[in-house]
Amino acid sequence: MLRRTVRAAEAAEAAGFDDVWLAEHHFMPYGVCPSAITLAAHLLGRTERIDVATAVSVLSTTHPVALAEQWSMLDAVSGGRLRLGVGRGGPWQDLEVFGTGLSRYERGFAESLDLLLAATTGTVSAGGEQFAFREVPVTPAPRRRPRVVVACGSAGSGSVRLAADRGLPLLLGMHADDEGKAATVASYGAPAAHVSTVLCQVGEGAADLVRRTLPGWLAPGLRAHVTVDGRPGPSRDPVQYTERLCAIHPVGPAGYCVETLETSLRRTGVSHVIMFVEASGTPEGTVENIARIGAEVLPALKG
Repeated sequence: MLRRTVRAAEAAEAAGFDDVWLAEHHFMPYGVCPSAITLAAHLLGRTERIDVATAVSVLSTTHPVALAEQWSMLDAVSGGRLRLGVGRGGPWQDLEVFGTGLSRYERGFAESLDLLLAATTGTVSAGGEQFAFREVPVTPAPRRRPRVVVACGSAGSGSVRLAADRGLPLLLGMHADDEGKAATVASYGAPAAHVSTVLCQVGEGAADLVRRTLPGWLAPGLRAHVTVDGRPGPSRDPVQYTERLCAIHPVGPAGYCVETLETSLRRTGVSHVIMFVEASGTPEGTVENIARIGAEVLPALKG
């Protein structure tokens, strides 16, 4: 899977995409990437033009100063091609394994985010509930401000207000339709370069393909979340979730995908879109889908 991700990123650069984003998950078969920043470093070395971003680096289990150091180092060697998507994560067993505890998830996100942003200015100290240490210089010294986006669940999410107060754009999830994303953008309350996530599969039989393949490999991931305190985990039905994704996202012939994306732009005002392109479940199908999007969809949208 990791090698297929590298291949897909290289194909995306060749197809004319602007950036590629990497998810991060621990202790589960979904995603198979426990460190988005590490895989991003590899992709930066394998590509020349395309930006690489994390979607997301989880601040509930990552030390924000360590993440700032990694960003600064990779920013320097890549010429500024690394973006940081950050999120709160979930109440998963990761909190137990990495020793950060439930309090980092429940009360520590704002403190972690502020510490990350402070560290990217060059020096940082802390005296909060979660972190306390003397001032230290961040090495290598950051050359520029990071491009940070904050993952949010919905308009009522505390992450929306947190991001808005700091002037950081939102990363809108794939589960939300245009109406939900528009409501989240409206609750943010100011213009910003938000990023929207969609499933995109191009082809006359794209919807049938997604219905046939996606539930089978979504199911293990949806069942794999183990909470740290015994609360119920996610309960999405993979078949129903697949049907919803096909209904609200650009899944179909190229013209339909273009129209769907243009309509979404008008409804939400969000013009930066991340496309989930791996629904076929095969490396060949993924690369073919990327190439078709690059040839048949991107030119119409960028024009």
